[in-house]
Amino acid sequence: MAVEDSEYVQVASLSELEDEGRQVVSSDGRPIALFHHEGEVYAVDNRCPHMGFPLTRGTVEDGILTCHWHHARFELEEGDTFDLFADDVQTFPTEIDDGEVYLDPDPEPDVPPATRFRNRLADGLEEDISLVMAKSVIGLDEEGEGFYTPLETAVNFGTRYRAMGWGRGLTTLGCMANLYDHVGGRDKRRAMFTGVREVADDSAGEPPRFQQYAFDNQELSKERLKSWFRDTCEVRDADGAERCLLTAIDSLPPKDVAEIVFSAATDHRYMNAGHTLDFINTAFETAQHLGWEEHADAALASTVAQITDATRSEELSSWRQPVDIAGLCADANDLLSDLVAAGEGKEWERPEDFVETLLDDDAEAIVDALTDAIKAGATTTQLADAVARAATRRVLWFATNNEFTDWNTVHHTFTYANAVHRATEKTDATELYRACFDGAMSVYLDRFLNSPRAPVPDPDETDRTPADVRADLLDAFDEQGNTNRAATLVSEHFDADGDPDDLKRTLGRGLLREDADFHTLQSLTAAIERFEAVGEKSEQRTALMATARYMAAHFPTRRAAEQTFSIATRLHRGERLHEVK
Repeated sequence: MAVEDSEYVQVASLSELEDEGRQVVSSDGRPIALFHHEGEVYAVDNRCPHMGFPLTRGTVEDGILTCHWHHARFELEEGDTFDLFADDVQTFPTEIDDGEVYLDPDPEPDVPPATRFRNRLADGLEEDISLVMAKSVIGLDEEGEGFYTPLETAVNFGTRYRAMGWGRGLTTLGCMANLYDHVGGRDKRRAMFTGVREVADDSAGEPPRFQQYAFDNQELSKERLKSWFRDTCEVRDADGAERCLLTAIDSLPPKDVAEIVFSAATDHRYMNAGHTLDFINTAFETAQHLGWEEHADAALASTVAQITDATRSEELSSWRQPVDIAGLCADANDLLSDLVAAGEGKEWERPEDFVETLLDDDAEAIVDALTDAIKAGATTTQLADAVARAATRRVLWFATNNEFTDWNTVHHTFTYANAVHRATEKTDATELYRACFDGAMSVYLDRFLNSPRAPVPDPDETDRTPADVRADLLDAFDEQGNTNRAATLVSEHFDADGDPDDLKRTLGRGLLREDADFHTLQSLTAAIERFEAVGEKSEQRTALMATARYMAAHFPTRRAAEQTFSIATRLHRGERLHEVK
């Protein structure tokens, strides 16, 4: 070819390259490594795609280029890597003309960048390589696909490669999707990185999952499918239940599918310490993020084991002794049809002392308050909201003289109650009243964890700026034991008339820089969802103070994931990690 008529540029003398064996040249500021090997000239990006080390300081032998920093190996001609923790290195076509080396500095990519990053994200998920996932999430965001593509890729992976189906990893991913719009710019990337890496970790080493098929009969009624689904779940027949559910997804609207699933999820008391209903609700919301038609089948079918394999709290002594609260719930559930009929056409307004009644130490009085509310016309949404308010206070008032693991107990009740409230937005199924009773009884069981109630700051005046308060809040998360101070700072931010969105972004910043565990990641998401659900400023303050206490109790951590994310960010900017800053 005539290089003078092409896009090729002259970069080196062939004789000098033959003598030296390798050279670094530059095109538009991009360092390119030239190698003369076995009589041929090769050109590759001089920055190792793993962590940016100069490849000219590596070794070439038998057509393989090896980086000396982490020993990533590349096929020299096309740049394909032997080691998936790295990446393929960019190559550049070369030509020799009249003793001069020419190269094409801007070759047409084999695949579009967004496709390449999506494929690399799949590699990172399969191999559970955090740096690959971080670089992929950042690259996808740069290409304008920072939310949907990571979410879809991780859901497709997690529902296929974990035999037990929807679990901690996919729930974390769903929580991060819900949190996404409430955090700041780069923290959106951190949120998706957190979600996908948790899916990878939860699936690592697990056998794959094989999805069942819908029935051929697509004319089955909602009532018939609901009955079958509940019956198969009752006897722990996961395969049969999954086929019923897939048929419902194929033939019924989302509202009816929600009724079927949440009815089975409430046939027994507070299953899996509340995780069952919480996980299912998150699966619904994740399917809604991605598109019901395309993703509801895989997302929801993967939740069946959460019902069929669940621990049923009526089987636990704590729900039977010394007070048979499981029995109290069962008796109330038997009356539901009559209670709902009695409340037909009535409008219920929550009494001022209703939430405090739910926090009482008299289980029968709590059940009576709930049944009276239903008779007075309380909807599932109203009742679930009241229970969630009570559960929020259990977290806010958690006494740190309890064992540290007891934080999880009040947390489970809180996230369950929040999930029940959100489930009522998806279906008006009467069965969700049962979840309100279960949530209220879990609030009752947690009462000793508020003995004594932790001190809670009252609204007050402050002369500090909201920005100063937010800075102090992040500093408080840097030291262990600042549970009460964190709540005080959140309260002060309200006192200073700070923008709640700025406060939520600060809480997100504090969360996503940490190696936060599953429950802590859930905590902020649920608190923000409570903030959005309630109208009163005092209740919004309560929700964010509660999560601030929970977060502070679990911070700081080693922040290893943040280091990985920082490395990926610096590499994306073209920084030289191997040099002293």
